[in-house]
Amino acid sequence: MKATVCCIVAVVPLTSRPWRRIRPASADDAAGIVSVLGAVAGERVHSAIDRAWTIDQERRYLKSLSPREIVHVAVDERSEIVGLQILDRWSTLESMAHVGQLGTFVLAAERRRGVGHQLRNATLPFARQAGYRKLVIQVRSGNAPAQAFYQGIGFRECGRLGRQVVIDGQEDDELLMELFL
Repeated sequence: MKATVCCIVAVVPLTSRPWRRIRPASADDAAGIVSVLGAVAGERVHSAIDRAWTIDQERRYLKSLSPREIVHVAVDERSEIVGLQILDRWSTLESMAHVGQLGTFVLAAERRRGVGHQLRNATLPFARQAGYRKLVIQVRSGNAPAQAFYQGIGFRECGRLGRQVVIDGQEDDELLMELFL
């Protein structure tokens, strides 16, 4: 007689953690956003941002967003911001009003834990409702994990800007990636 071994495996997606919330940012979130942007910029390899704005500059930016622009924040169980995704217009030209620009920033300890996907799940419906038909992102060529993330959510590479970023004397290209909604 053959023995049958049966295993039941429950797969819980990382994005379903009940303690992490995604919500629109407000001006009161400026310090937390600056903290995340400062940490990512401090790594010197994941972003073209070489330093975060001041809290006052960030607060002014958040207050200046039009109804078609948004910053979503990922908040942990301690109500601290661990990631964010920015959606704003690619250009102020009316002929490009259908194109949005995306930026995603996640603390190192939270990467590969579903934060980017949760942010995307909030931002893409907002982008469609706001009338965007295309999103564009610029990703440093040396940032393979970000390239893989964006490809995984449907972006495709559509160009390269040579020697676009210089941080600490090191040049890097940026890849242009696009997603049609």
